Amino acid sequence: DQSLDFVEDVPVMAAPEPEPAAPVVEDRFSALNEAAEPESIRVWKQKQAEEIAARDAEAEAKAAEWKAEAAKELENWHAKQSDVLEKTKAANREAQEAFLRDNVEETKPGQQWERICRLCDFNPKNNRNSKDTARMKSIFLQLKQNPLVRA
Repeated sequence: DQSLDFVEDVPVMAAPEPEPAAPVVEDRFSALNEAAEPESIRVWKQKQAEEIAARDAEAEAKAAEWKAEAAKELENWHAKQSDVLEKTKAANREAQEAFLRDNVEETKPGQQWERICRLCDFNPKNNRNSKDTARMKSIFLQLKQNPLVRA
């Protein structure tokens, strides 16, 4: 009969207590006595702090002014864009109504090609970036001048 009594007889070693942490020194020179600092240096530090605070306040004021100006310009831009959009919509509506009026009219025989030619842009300067459609345009012009006769 074996027991584990011998384990209980062994003294338990206590964990070592942590040593108190040394005070953290942010700056090696902060430990120096401020009384040892000359008055002129203290006055200079105070002036520098005031100047920096003044510059920061000025920068914040300028930033706020720029933001307000930018917001105003953005609002003006949106207003101009909406005006341009409304004008474009009105022009497109008028163009569509004119187009529909022209298409609703009955076409007389032989005028079909004239209507097609009105829809084509025959100015070569405007079509520099588009596909070459010169052959199709020449066919339209020929058909306009000499329409096909149906039997």
